[in-house]
Amino acid sequence: MQQEKKPKYEELTRDLRSQILGGAIRPKDKLPSENALAARYGVSRQTVRKALGILTQEGYVYTEHGRGTFCSGLLKACGPSKNIAVVTTYLTDYIFPQVIQGIEQVLSEHGYSILLKSTKNSRTAEARCLEELLQKNIDGLIIEPSRSHIFCRHTHLYEMLEQCGIPCVFIQGNYAQMQELPYILLDDCRGGYLATAHLTGLGHRRIVGVFKSDDVQGQKRHRGYADALREAGIGYDADLVIWYYTEDRRQHPYQEVRRLAKMYRQRPFDAVVAYNDQIAVDVIRALLEEGLSCPADVSVTGYDDSYLAATCSVGLTTVAHPKERLGEAAANLLLRLLQADVPLSERQIVMEPRLIVRDSCKKRT
Repeated sequence: MQQEKKPKYEELTRDLRSQILGGAIRPKDKLPSENALAARYGVSRQTVRKALGILTQEGYVYTEHGRGTFCSGLLKACGPSKNIAVVTTYLTDYIFPQVIQGIEQVLSEHGYSILLKSTKNSRTAEARCLEELLQKNIDGLIIEPSRSHIFCRHTHLYEMLEQCGIPCVFIQGNYAQMQELPYILLDDCRGGYLATAHLTGLGHRRIVGVFKSDDVQGQKRHRGYADALREAGIGYDADLVIWYYTEDRRQHPYQEVRRLAKMYRQRPFDAVVAYNDQIAVDVIRALLEEGLSCPADVSVTGYDDSYLAATCSVGLTTVAHPKERLGEAAANLLLRLLQADVPLSERQIVMEPRLIVRDSCKKRT
């Protein structure tokens, strides 16, 4: 069924809003006249007036009698609303509900409500979320950045939040261009090191690493993996490292481990460090399908100490993720930022990971 075409005033409103949010039209810039906009977009002056009226109501523009229409310095009056936006990559599975639970517990105790959004780890969806939030009356933002290792092209939206006096706290990752912003992170480099050092301590020498390449967590866990190998006097072998992207997470790691397992007799390996528990479960499944068992043939470690670690076919040795504590810490930091200036040393917090040892690793002789 063919989609109904949107009214012209909606298309014009969306285009002008996009130019404002994208920085093409900057605060205090004068917009073209109604006649000029009507000619440029091939619409009537009435359509232009309707679009400008909507943008005025949303706080994007204002009109000065006899002078014209201007882009607002601030998008809207940002008075206290007791609303906090929480944006995560995912909402309903894995570790995310517990992170959100920690945030909600602290904020509700202080009379705040949560506006919850998910990006599904999409940069486009993150930008869209921020654009929507700039139109709402929120007091603060807690956000898990999407694909945090990739260059961020919508930093202007974070700048606009700052213009509105809306503090922002990053959780789990942050962007290289915004290192000065507040964050609550887990020391992922240390986590990757702990998992790998546990394996080298058990006598493993050929350790496969499986890491997510498009977020900061994956890069840091890989660095910890490499550090532990170097410390144990084991040479880094790029052929034993599997990188994958968000879109590939369901198939690529699983298929690559199966490929390595097929060559096990010619080129054996004795352990796998997985990016997280979800990947670790897929690794164990891939090994089993190729006739190898965990931990008899290959030891496996995960990351996050999720429900999967305890319910897996073999109890998973994993790095503990302080899910609720991380959420609570982010909420407490945001509350402090709403009340007063917070020193840099107290605005950027890195939490220490710890290793949970279960049955998925075996000593090699």
